[in-house]
Amino acid sequence: MNLWQVVLSKKAVKQTKTLPKVVRENLYALIRQIEIYGPVRGDWPNYSKLSPGRHHCHIKKGRPTYVAVWEVRNRTIQLVEVTYAGTHEKAPY
Repeated sequence: MNLWQVVLSKKAVKQTKTLPKVVRENLYALIRQIEIYGPVRGDWPNYSKLSPGRHHCHIKKGRPTYVAVWEVRNRTIQLVEVTYAGTHEKAPY
């Protein structure tokens, strides 16, 4: 089984540092699942495909709601980049 490589954009790295601990742990769990099972994560809350190769889901419900957005950068070498991790209100969709 080939694992997907998941990287965080510079912006996502900065955002991750400011996330509450439980949200950060949920993000790491999501990243691990993407590495193992691929970028389509229909088993996460409010998962949806934003456009071809671009996905999002909630990593913590409630107020505020936190979301993650990721993009498939290269399907051949199985590379995914997390481009956003933060509150729903500021999500770039």
